[in-house]
Amino acid sequence: MVNGVPASGKSTVAAHLIPQLSIAGRCPLPLHLDIVKEALFAQIGTGDRDYNRMLGRASYQAIFDSINAFPDTVLPIIDAWHGFQPREILQMYLTRARIEQVVEVWVSVSPQTAAARYRARAETRHTGHLPQSYADELFILAERAQPMGFGPVISVDGEVPLPTDITGRIVDAFKT
Repeated sequence: MVNGVPASGKSTVAAHLIPQLSIAGRCPLPLHLDIVKEALFAQIGTGDRDYNRMLGRASYQAIFDSINAFPDTVLPIIDAWHGFQPREILQMYLTRARIEQVVEVWVSVSPQTAAARYRARAETRHTGHLPQSYADELFILAERAQPMGFGPVISVDGEVPLPTDITGRIVDAFKT
């Protein structure tokens, strides 16, 4: 799992990890919550905040339901803010998807950075996403957000370049 609050840099981290994990002999498959959600926006439309959240939950379920059909050789890389739902929901989805080992890459940023990044990208993102004003709420969320901790947690700072040993740390975490 690549986890962190919105605008923490999860997608950037995931994009870096996919080719590196492939080189390391894994079969990574990127699964981005926003890509699924934006496809739903395109096909069934956008709405208010409750509608946005409902599509987020549907996208999340679709990702885990898809993973259940994957061969065991595939390493799903799930790029999402996993804290948007109760911990018990994620546990249920992990079980249903037959995921027995989780390595979580926790991408942290300061509340100021999360809010500033969200404001900066709000104008260029799909209109179905929460508006620029969500940045104020995100600031508060970033102050208290934490990893889910279903397995080893590898923390990275989303405000600096990725450590060069990140891929090795992930591969090693799967050996434990």
